[in-house]
Amino acid sequence: MTSVDTTIQLLTREQAAGSAANSTCTPELALQPWAFDAGVPNYGPGASMTDVIPTGSPVQGRLPVEYTTASADELDARIRAAKATLGERVVVLGHFYQRDEVVQYADFVGDSFQLANAAKAKPDAEAIVFCGVHFMAETADILSQPSQAVILPNLAAGCSMADMADIDSVEEAWAQLTEIYGTAPDADGRVPVIPVTYMNSSAALKAFCGRNGGIVCTSSNAATVLEWAFERGQRVLFFPDQHLGRNTAKAMGIPIELMPMWNPRKPLGGNSSDELVDAKVVLWHGFCSVHKRFTPAQITKARAEHPGVQVIVHPECPMAVVDAADSAGSTDFIVKAIQAAPAGSTFAIGTEINLVNRLAAEYPQHTIFCLDDVICPCSTMYRIHPGYLAWVLEGLVDGVVHNRIQVAAEVIADSTVALERMLAARPPASTPVADTVR
Repeated sequence: MTSVDTTIQLLTREQAAGSAANSTCTPELALQPWAFDAGVPNYGPGASMTDVIPTGSPVQGRLPVEYTTASADELDARIRAAKATLGERVVVLGHFYQRDEVVQYADFVGDSFQLANAAKAKPDAEAIVFCGVHFMAETADILSQPSQAVILPNLAAGCSMADMADIDSVEEAWAQLTEIYGTAPDADGRVPVIPVTYMNSSAALKAFCGRNGGIVCTSSNAATVLEWAFERGQRVLFFPDQHLGRNTAKAMGIPIELMPMWNPRKPLGGNSSDELVDAKVVLWHGFCSVHKRFTPAQITKARAEHPGVQVIVHPECPMAVVDAADSAGSTDFIVKAIQAAPAGSTFAIGTEINLVNRLAAEYPQHTIFCLDDVICPCSTMYRIHPGYLAWVLEGLVDGVVHNRIQVAAEVIADSTVALERMLAARPPASTPVADTVR
């Protein structure tokens, strides 16, 4: 299997020579992530490179030169030696979107929710090394034991979508909405509005939901969570991803005109009071830059070139893409759909390139390709590199904890409330509500 990183290195050299048959979204992807760690915070090259990073975002310090100059074989040997020395004292978690050069060392591989559960299931490990992004490490810290150290190998591995909804902006939006709606329940006991945050958000926003009667959702149980919210509230404020909220609510039969967008930079989010009063779901102006790259035109092209192709996309994609696809669902849904398909099936997948590339290698009986033929991985997942993993693991061997992620006790208390509500909101086992198939 040729990894995404290896392919990027080859394509970049071919581009320089003027012979590349394919392309990447930026030649800077061929550089190692420590080239972007010093100085001003940034998401780095990749899908989020044009997103605005919030002031005060974490910056990764310089990685010692012994890790930046080590060969791939040397880093491999050092990582494996450190893991062998640490044994059960450490658990390494790898997200589906992580580069193959890192995910090969993971004890568990999955989406953010699955990995949070994996962290919770290892209460005896002294350290949890989370090869993902910042909000995932925060969630692991919330759900793990207080004595366990949760480590993010590169502090610059944030999430631009999660950063699009910050606690100050959400608190301000909440104040404006409650001024319009009031706080009194209706005749059925439903409060005017329930806050729902996607798992892809900061611990502060999960805590906000916990203390305001709200809940967290995943891409797998978003419909079940919205049903939970509508049993308790007249409408929902959904953040930070507008597309997951819109696609899920539309599949539940809620008209698009009753889903106004809330732009935190405008009074009343850019809406009139009447529009907000009529609303069923108020959508935050946030999105995933990886999934925003997919288009209906790509689907049309895939169908023309591959008759009989099954198009599966993530519900973080724009509504027009989800509508044009055959099915939409979480990363776990995508994996299971491919696992269950008869040999010889053809799939065009609308999600992050590392997962698609890995699925193509793991299921050679199928033809599997990414809808977007431009290789443009998640900028922040790509900030994790074997050099950082070797550094944090060897630090643990020496009794040093690098890059520990710690959530404040009061935030843990409130966010745990919202997360426990999420864990109780399970979709039917046979037909996941949020994973729509057409």
